Amino acid sequence: MAKNYDPQTIEEKWLGLWEKQGPPRAIDFAKKPKFYALVEFPYPSGEGLHIGHAFTGTILDIFARKKRMEGLNVLYPMGWDAFGLPTENYAIRTGVHPAIATKKNTTQFREQMKRLALAYNWDREIDTTHPQYYRWTQWIFLQLFKYGLAYKKETPVGWCPDCKIILANEEIVGGKCERCGHQAEYRQQKQWLLEITKYADRLADDLEGIDYPDYVVASQRNWIGRTKGIEIDYPVVGSQLTFSCYSTRPDTNFGATFVVVAPEHPLVSQLTTRGNEKAVKAYVGQARKKSELERVELEKEKTGVFTGSYALNRLTGKKMPIWVADFVVLTAGTGIVVGVPAHDERDWQFGRRYRLEMIPVVKPQKGGWDYSKGAYTEIDEGVVFNSDFLNGLPALEAKERITDYLVKKGWGRRTKNYHLRDWIFSRQHYWGEPIPMIFCSECHKKGITWWETKEGKKFLSKNKLIGTSQKKGDLTGWFPVDEEDLPVELPKVEKYQPTDTGESPLANIKSWVETKCPECGGAARRETDTMPNWAGSSWYFLRYCGPTDQKALAERKKLDYWLPVDLYLGGAEHTTLHLLYSRFWYKFLYDLGLVPGKEPYVARRQHGVILGEDGYRMSKSRGNVIVPGDVKKFRADTLRIYLMFMGPYESTMPWSTKGLEGCYRFLARVWRIYHQKGKIVGKSNNELVGELHRLVKKISEDIEAFKHNTAIAAMMEFLNSWSAKGALSKSDAGIFLQLLAPFAPFLAEELWVEVLGNKFSLHQQLWPKYEEKLAEEEKVTIIIQVNGKVRGQIEVKSQASNLKSEIEKLAKKEKNVAKFLEKGKIKKVVFVPGRLVNFVV
Repeated sequence: MAKNYDPQTIEEKWLGLWEKQGPPRAIDFAKKPKFYALVEFPYPSGEGLHIGHAFTGTILDIFARKKRMEGLNVLYPMGWDAFGLPTENYAIRTGVHPAIATKKNTTQFREQMKRLALAYNWDREIDTTHPQYYRWTQWIFLQLFKYGLAYKKETPVGWCPDCKIILANEEIVGGKCERCGHQAEYRQQKQWLLEITKYADRLADDLEGIDYPDYVVASQRNWIGRTKGIEIDYPVVGSQLTFSCYSTRPDTNFGATFVVVAPEHPLVSQLTTRGNEKAVKAYVGQARKKSELERVELEKEKTGVFTGSYALNRLTGKKMPIWVADFVVLTAGTGIVVGVPAHDERDWQFGRRYRLEMIPVVKPQKGGWDYSKGAYTEIDEGVVFNSDFLNGLPALEAKERITDYLVKKGWGRRTKNYHLRDWIFSRQHYWGEPIPMIFCSECHKKGITWWETKEGKKFLSKNKLIGTSQKKGDLTGWFPVDEEDLPVELPKVEKYQPTDTGESPLANIKSWVETKCPECGGAARRETDTMPNWAGSSWYFLRYCGPTDQKALAERKKLDYWLPVDLYLGGAEHTTLHLLYSRFWYKFLYDLGLVPGKEPYVARRQHGVILGEDGYRMSKSRGNVIVPGDVKKFRADTLRIYLMFMGPYESTMPWSTKGLEGCYRFLARVWRIYHQKGKIVGKSNNELVGELHRLVKKISEDIEAFKHNTAIAAMMEFLNSWSAKGALSKSDAGIFLQLLAPFAPFLAEELWVEVLGNKFSLHQQLWPKYEEKLAEEEKVTIIIQVNGKVRGQIEVKSQASNLKSEIEKLAKKEKNVAKFLEKGKIKKVVFVPGRLVNFVV
């Protein structure tokens, strides 16, 4: 046997044997307890596995391996989120067809993951681009449509005039096209949307019952952005028109002095008076070129144009000029806001620019406020004035009083508002799931919707619609593909580049586009838009439960057995949208009676970020990117140990080559001690037995808490003790390898079989248990002195006996010691680790 640690030889040997053995299996309906561990499946890029994939996979792999060794039936699957923009952009850049690139990239990823000893259930592997997978993605879309949660309407979209393509939000970086860097524009185009807003309350309320980090819950709540307020009606002076504005602070309404309408609002043309048409039209045209984000930035200079119309503030009797301004967007509230410049920073900036009237109506409880320098916005703490019957009331009390008054007068209605918007689901790209809908122009002319067809009426008679989207947009002439005809396969084409018209490249494939109308049998066209990359990832965790099932997303019995996901690990970039979308789809499927429980994930954990060695985020431009292939000298075990030893898993950590080398030395020391004469004998050293049982306890607890760095530190400390204090028995030496196995699978397997002579495989052994008595830490007595005289003593665990700050705190709490410390001021503390602490007073 080799005397020196040779990780490459060890790795190649066990890779081959593990491959013959086959991947770990998750057994449907096994009697032992199940555990579903899920890691976000990756987009398989052409660059191959990056260090972030290795980091994420290893964190949960350690957890899953321990659970398997504890006797649980563990599902820890892997698949590929392969549809979407990255693959299409790669194909356009390289000339390699997306399907070919995807197959090549997934093969590469799989091989790299196996080399990292990521013990996934490879027999459950899925690929979102496989027709038998996206058949069910399309099926879910059809249910969303039939139940009134999918509709088509004109909505603002990004547009690159240079590439001549429509851009998804994720393709616009800093207001520019991701592909060419040209400034993006915005225009209206018909898109498919999903009515996620129908589920807004449930998506917010159900966060109470799940184990997510506080900041993840906050992120979800903020994106949903639910507020309670009132919609107030305002008549237009000299007109029959009345419009509504949403407000959470009606207590400031006596200070309302102007109105601002979103440029896209359908009332703009009716509100614009003669002589103002040209200016308003020009302003609206410029606003349409900007993104919502650009328009609503607080720091951006506020601009607008006067329509010539006025609204009546019925509380004050004053006429308020109505402006069009791009800092108001159609999708926020009613698309019209009332300006209260004294108490809103944005309104203050706008009012100051255009010299609009400013009426302060809330002031601080004590002191004054200079309204010429900015708005007073801390109104919750203020008191109302200039407000008739509200004068003198605390602002929050005034808020309730004025709400009651407006509702009683019939001038307003209590309501809720949300930041959440319906999900734009269309993409005008080739590489995605075709949306399984058919459009018939003749049926459109006749005003026929699917719900008016024989099939649709039958559906309505049996099912109560969950959504209301059949009343939104224009769905006349649109019909779902027959479910028996799914999947609508993505045709193989040579030209997959975006078209000059902004349509999907599928629009140019006549033989694929032209079809028959399901209702009248006449000529019709398939929808050429494809789904976003979020579609396949919104339900992939369900498919792992039955990846080959043909009659359903997955057999219901399997879903009942495996769901919900017990632990879901992912990154911060998916805290909001992916998590929200997948929860939405799951809740919808729950409403259809297809999945168990209201939530898909019991617990969510979020990993941190690994920076380059220079302390910056890894990027090609900086040249600081680290990939697993860069550490071939050290191989997988060292990389796994180092990634887990860098720091707390949720933190941001810079890469360190020296740290990697240190972890290699640790594993080399493990190798040497197992080959060192006299270190593995018939009976363990008594002192080491206690330390080993404490180690079992700590590693077991640390893995559960994802404290991998402290677990590895404890193994390093134990190795030092083993080196210094004597020998272990063969069985105890085996226990150490069982603890090491989830972290360094190759080395642990080699030593288990070849040195200890045990049966293959270590990873199929039971997780070691500790004895409480043996795991109890030895206690040390610390003498406490004040000015050199003994005034007390404390007992502490041996591991804490050298922690100066902790010993000081405990010593000061001793009653007799505290009595002497009260007589003076501590000038100095003398500390002898493990023996005494002396306070010099």
